[in-house]
Amino acid sequence: QVQLVESGGGLVQAGGSLRLSCAASGRTFSSYAMGWFRQAPGKEREFVAAISWSGGSTYYADSVKGRFTISRDNAKNTVYLQMNSLKPEDTAVYYCAADHDIATMFPNEYDYWGQGTQVTVSS
Repeated sequence: QVQLVESGGGLVQAGGSLRLSCAASGRTFSSYAMGWFRQAPGKEREFVAAISWSGGSTYYADSVKGRFTISRDNAKNTVYLQMNSLKPEDTAVYYCAADHDIATMFPNEYDYWGQGTQVTVSS
């Protein structure tokens, strides 16, 4: 079992930055690929970014490429999402997830999910 807790969300103006964190506890964090997803009101959950267990491979949705950066610190059992140049359309609840297999953009491949953290970007 892996428990995931997100933090770092909040209200920010367009063009601003936020850094989300996802702290993991339970089984060996370093053996899991990690992903960030988001869900806006009335929309389906969508892929944002993913990172391999080693941190050597990263993947991004086209909508965030060049603005967001995913990283991880296996010594701290934490994965991060640095979000720069935020836009109102980035407003959503952001979730982190753990996958015991490979990093993927498909939410149904992930085994564990956090409760989410709200990100609101004002125009």
